[in-house]
Amino acid sequence: MEKDLLYKIALTLVPNIGDATAKNLIAFFGSAEKAFTQSKQKLIQIPGIAEKTASVLFSNLGNKEVLLRAEKELRFIEENKVEVLFIDDENYPRRLRYCSDAPVLLYYKGNANLNADKIISVVGTRTPSDYGMQITEKLIEDLSGTGALIVSGLAYGIDVHSHQASLKNKLDTVGVVAHGHDRMYPAVHSAIARKMENQGGILTEFISETNPDRENFPKRNRIVAGMCDALIVVETRIKGGSLITAEIANSYNKDVFAFPGRSNDEMSSGCNAFIKRNKAVLIENAADLLYVMNWQENNEAPIKKSRQIPLPINLSNKEQAIVDAIKAKTTIHVDEICHTAGFTTSETAGLLLQLEFSNIIKSLPGKLYTLNQ
Repeated sequence: MEKDLLYKIALTLVPNIGDATAKNLIAFFGSAEKAFTQSKQKLIQIPGIAEKTASVLFSNLGNKEVLLRAEKELRFIEENKVEVLFIDDENYPRRLRYCSDAPVLLYYKGNANLNADKIISVVGTRTPSDYGMQITEKLIEDLSGTGALIVSGLAYGIDVHSHQASLKNKLDTVGVVAHGHDRMYPAVHSAIARKMENQGGILTEFISETNPDRENFPKRNRIVAGMCDALIVVETRIKGGSLITAEIANSYNKDVFAFPGRSNDEMSSGCNAFIKRNKAVLIENAADLLYVMNWQENNEAPIKKSRQIPLPINLSNKEQAIVDAIKAKTTIHVDEICHTAGFTTSETAGLLLQLEFSNIIKSLPGKLYTLNQ
């Protein structure tokens, strides 16, 4: 197991190998270790790998420094009780796994379930107004009875306020950071990070000794967007970094929400713009969120009926695969449909729309689908 993990870590450290290529290598050869022992001719056989790319891969996979650095990281992991989550592991965030650019490895310190029933990411400006801070605290307080996992980036402003409010209201909260586990940025958040390890956790895709460099933050943001059911933008300017995270969430087919502000309030201009362009649903409180996500606690269990599809009907093989995935459950999320049927997000969206127009299925709040009765 330790040897297997060593090669998994090493593969992520090889220059010019991104997450997609690393996944292809492991899938094609069966393990990370085997990827290090292949000839250039074998590498060329991988779908999507050109001869020039194979030459670069062959040269980089032979870099012994990569294995030495991976050995060092393995010692750090063992000494600091860091959990390593490989993309196929049961504990890896399954919602993130469905995203095309999901990290191959994640490094985690904490006790929260990263596959909780409800996961909400909260983002916003690093310089919030009193209004923004009050909204954040009230939102988390009103979510305290839902058992939701609250995710954010442990940055200044809305991020850290959401983590603090979660701790106060007994909700698990996970901070996704843009550096390794041997440091904390900003350093002033070290104390709250330690508390979060006992009521949530700290998650990163970066090895120790990695600095919080500028290019790491967009990578961090895709994890915040990818591992949630719903992403909420509390307060941000028109060019705020939070809108980038919200845009990523939209590309992942997540439910995106935003709190509105006054029309002349620069601090809310980003939220207002996203709402106006139909890129975010306007919410004013937690109750709005729970309604749209179909998370209301007083919902009565649906009466089970015979689930028959209207006839006559001629379904393509792909449409039938979608119907079969939905038929297996009372309701199912679009991400799970993609995973079960094995189709891309865009392909699934088109098939779902066609089936909905044919009155075979119907959509529910929270990107859930069920068969039409």
